[in-house]
Amino acid sequence: MGRLFGTDGVRGVANADLTAELAMGLSVAAAHVLGDAGAFAGHRPVAVVGRDPRASGEFLEAAVVAGLASSGVDVLRVGVLPTPATAYLTAELGADLGVMLSASHNAMPDNGIKFFARGGHKLPDEVEDAIEENYARYRSGEGESWHRPTGGDVGRVTDFTEGFDRYVEHLLSVLPNRLDGLKVVIDGAHGAAARVSPEAFRRAGAEVVHTLGAEPTGLNINDGCGSTHIDGLRAAVVEHGADLGIAHDGDADRCLAVDASGAEVDGDQILAVLALAMREAGTLREDTVVATVMSNLGFKLAMESEGIALVQTAVGDRYVLESMKEHGYALGGEQSGHVILLDHATTGDGTLTGLMLAARLAATKKPLAELAGVMRRLPQELINVKGVDKARAGTDEAVLKAVAEAEAELGSTGRVLLRPSGTEPLVRVMVEAAEAKQAQAVAERLAEVVRSSLAI
Repeated sequence: MGRLFGTDGVRGVANADLTAELAMGLSVAAAHVLGDAGAFAGHRPVAVVGRDPRASGEFLEAAVVAGLASSGVDVLRVGVLPTPATAYLTAELGADLGVMLSASHNAMPDNGIKFFARGGHKLPDEVEDAIEENYARYRSGEGESWHRPTGGDVGRVTDFTEGFDRYVEHLLSVLPNRLDGLKVVIDGAHGAAARVSPEAFRRAGAEVVHTLGAEPTGLNINDGCGSTHIDGLRAAVVEHGADLGIAHDGDADRCLAVDASGAEVDGDQILAVLALAMREAGTLREDTVVATVMSNLGFKLAMESEGIALVQTAVGDRYVLESMKEHGYALGGEQSGHVILLDHATTGDGTLTGLMLAARLAATKKPLAELAGVMRRLPQELINVKGVDKARAGTDEAVLKAVAEAEAELGSTGRVLLRPSGTEPLVRVMVEAAEAKQAQAVAERLAEVVRSSLAI
């Protein structure tokens, strides 16, 4: 069995790759690993379980709850809420662990399971490895059987209906100012933020003039909407004369934006706007922001010109978070819209990010286009090459040669990043250049080499 955990939990096609048996087994294993580590010492453990609206989340939630309760863990079932809400409630309620069922921006047939430790923090690699090993050992019949509590020692399951309001109240409590006078369009991706985000913006004083992706059926999550399909939001912002548009993904740990003209404002630009706001407020610790190697070169140049240090990590918000926690930084994120405000959240929070961005507009009385203009995005071309052996992306000689040639051609005016996806079976080819045509040409050439050299 290959490694189950990717860069953001365990993910795959629900009921094919991610089965009820796997979800239940991993939940039991997680309870035992965390318990053996002493996290439950001296008290009855409690877990918070949330999910996005996917149809498969219903049976997977049942499996996770069964696994935890059968291990003696009391379960607080919070229902459909964003990933950051589940993390927040795990911390706020003093739970010993949290579980979120979601495949984020992936299409509806997929689902995923991610665990949070006490305090709402993502698990480090070594703990995920221990959970996997524990699950594999008992699945194969090795070692002693899992301890199964009986009688009054089995876990109890409770529906925690206060989660929605508790989370929204938290978001409002950390806003630096109200949003009165702002007109906003919100795309909830038919996902976990479909109700939460519009409600939070309204309570903060904004006029939500239109919503998209706000009617989840369990089958339509991310379907032509949300942060991966932003054209509908562009059009709606212009049509309704809004000051900005906010787009989330299925589990709402991402936020992308649209300015009044319908132009996209990506995660790099949002980070740039928030970095300047936080420095002005004295909350940007060490005058440093953390981002990944996928960030646009224009973001790096903008931060340098503003005297803000940039720390870059491997791709994945978990690596951004690790760097932030290790060094005490307050702001970090990804171009894709994962933004971490560590003083207020333990993970990327799309609703919080959108609110903070809107608060900056309200405080400065400046349009989003002007605020986002602090950085100039260099033309960037990203091609996802599917149907290839992504494991050989970093070792294949033909691919390595093609990358070296491309880097030599671009010189200091651009860059190349080629990496296997941590959550999907594909290789991402990203090229930046001074001109869009050059970026496209180089990326297409590299993608063809990857496609032919790494063909399965």
